[in-house]
Amino acid sequence: MLSAFLSVSSISFAQTQKTPTVKSQEYSEDDGIPVLIKHLPDWENVRNRAVLTHKVEDLRTALGERPVFDLIDFAGGTEAVTVNYPQGKLLLIEYSTPQFSTDMDTKTLQRLAEIGQTQKIYYRRIGNYNAFVFDSPDEASAASLLDQIVYDKEIQWLGENPFMLRKAERIFIESTSELFFSTLFVIILGLVVGIVGGIVAGFIFFYVRDQRREAMEAFSDAGGMIRLNIDELSVQTPAERLLKE
Repeated sequence: MLSAFLSVSSISFAQTQKTPTVKSQEYSEDDGIPVLIKHLPDWENVRNRAVLTHKVEDLRTALGERPVFDLIDFAGGTEAVTVNYPQGKLLLIEYSTPQFSTDMDTKTLQRLAEIGQTQKIYYRRIGNYNAFVFDSPDEASAASLLDQIVYDKEIQWLGENPFMLRKAERIFIESTSELFFSTLFVIILGLVVGIVGGIVAGFIFFYVRDQRREAMEAFSDAGGMIRLNIDELSVQTPAERLLKE
């Protein structure tokens, strides 16, 4: 009787226990889902098979051995998520600071330059995300998958932003380009308005002058003398008043 009670109790306790899950650094306030998972492409449909981890061993279990895994450092709150897509196997790593992400980006680019495309590894840095696509059939498929990842957080540098000068140059070029094209547009628009306005004003002026000329009475400036009616402004003399031969 006692053994049966212990058996039932152990079964009930086992059923109430939950499988341990990896804790994320950031959860959504709306539904409690890790933000990193919600930044996956089509995350609603793939979240149940996504693997969130803080260990390189979990990545090796999910993706096999890859030549870039030795570069990944999960210290300082770094976390990663991986999931399989038709376009390839996506690995999304989030670093807690842009310095760590930049360092990983530099090391990754160097490693990929060394191994080439024999491993079919496609990579892109997106904000503090370092994203990899493994075993993609081609570069276009991998790019289409990486294009769906958006980093919408504000990046805070602990020190001076090393990309500040590049950002300032880009802002200057963009603002200068906008100013140039807006000025050019205003000039062209002004020329078009001036030409069209001149044509319309000239047409109106000559039309009004012709109307006034037609309404004017005939006159002669010859002082009553006979003059040639070359301009056809003088009244024609009736034929019956002309001298006969």
